[in-house]
Amino acid sequence: MLRIINQPEEARIELQRICARTHDDQIFHKEATVREVLQAVKRRGDSAVLHYTSEFDRQTLMVEDLRVKGSELDAAYQQISKELLDAIRLACRNIESFHRQRTPKSWVTYGENGIVLGKRFTPVDRAGIYVPGGQAAYPSTVLMNAIPAKVANVPQLVMATPPGKDKMINPAVLVAAQEAGVAEIYRVGGAQAIAALAYGTETIPQVDVITGPGNIYVTLAKKLVYGTVGIDSLAGPSEVLVIADHTADASHVAADLLAQAEHDSMAAAILITPDPDLAKQVAVEVERQLTDHPRQTLTEKAIAHYGLAIVVESLVQAAELSNEFAPEHLELEIADPWSLIEHIRHAGAIFLGHSTPEAVGDYLAGPNHTLPTSGAARYASPLCAETFMKHSSLIQYSPQALQSVSGSIDALTKAEGLPSHGESVKLRVQTATTQQASEARDLKT
Repeated sequence: MLRIINQPEEARIELQRICARTHDDQIFHKEATVREVLQAVKRRGDSAVLHYTSEFDRQTLMVEDLRVKGSELDAAYQQISKELLDAIRLACRNIESFHRQRTPKSWVTYGENGIVLGKRFTPVDRAGIYVPGGQAAYPSTVLMNAIPAKVANVPQLVMATPPGKDKMINPAVLVAAQEAGVAEIYRVGGAQAIAALAYGTETIPQVDVITGPGNIYVTLAKKLVYGTVGIDSLAGPSEVLVIADHTADASHVAADLLAQAEHDSMAAAILITPDPDLAKQVAVEVERQLTDHPRQTLTEKAIAHYGLAIVVESLVQAAELSNEFAPEHLELEIADPWSLIEHIRHAGAIFLGHSTPEAVGDYLAGPNHTLPTSGAARYASPLCAETFMKHSSLIQYSPQALQSVSGSIDALTKAEGLPSHGESVKLRVQTATTQQASEARDLKT
């Protein structure tokens, strides 16, 4: 049953509890296991990858099974419907178009006295895309991670995904990978996949950045290899927060809450509304839609532990509570969603209006569905092309420009007790001054 809360302070306490739901003692035990996997793969390469794939995924692979062969990639197109292929291609176009809008460009400015400053953006050499799998299939995750890397012009995309029944990978995932520009795919999952991508093995190349969600073992592995490679984020259980007013349809709101809850038993589904009648209607509608739900047990558990309907005095108060929670997904199911935007400071993705359910963004609107979770939207942003890029600062000073700031640099180097820093400037200024004097004498003669 969706619990209804009418007191703001009680609501704050519950939101804090939900935000911290992944901070449990079991994580320390799991982290020890992950460290063991990482060290084994780092030392033994492919043999360790195969060992842990057998132990954790119950799949016996040979080295030659790790990389998905071209024949399997070709066959995947014959195993999906035309409707699904068309949907994948539509999603590809939308996602690529959106991410091209904000790809950073190198720039240079020319200031006075011969000062040149700028930034030069370049992609990483290799990107590793992790796609959860096994018994499930997530072609949308492939697209959301691979296409921004493609837009960033990463030369080599490497994908890892766990094998399912009979060592097979879902054909929709293989088609999505090819449509997004990934040709190098390995059937390996879990912490061993992250280790292989981070350190490289005899078969799997080492990458520079690893992106993509996974279970707690994958997340911990990404956390532990950060520094050896870059990562996108540490993804926690998914969450949606819906701000709704009297104009919202209770059945739509309930469906949106359940669409989040069906992801995971730890997924959070929260409604905040100034309309107490809507809160009651949504609670009833959640129960109705849960009847005979295909993922009923898991979804009921998420709603029971991490589902809430919070009644507030105003939409502004709703926005304040939302900002404290900093949701991964925020839906504004209100009459005038744009009027509330100025009050929203923290959210991974914002869905505006009654006709924009989260599912639109999850699959094909264009903005990325890899979003900050567990309150990270306070300081983090969605995955984008910049995730696969880095920039170098460009600095050029003419002799005249260096001379004009030499006194200030000298004062700062003395304050920090770094004499060679100051000397590196003084010597250049002296050389330039000597050259200028020599040139002036030559002109006179």
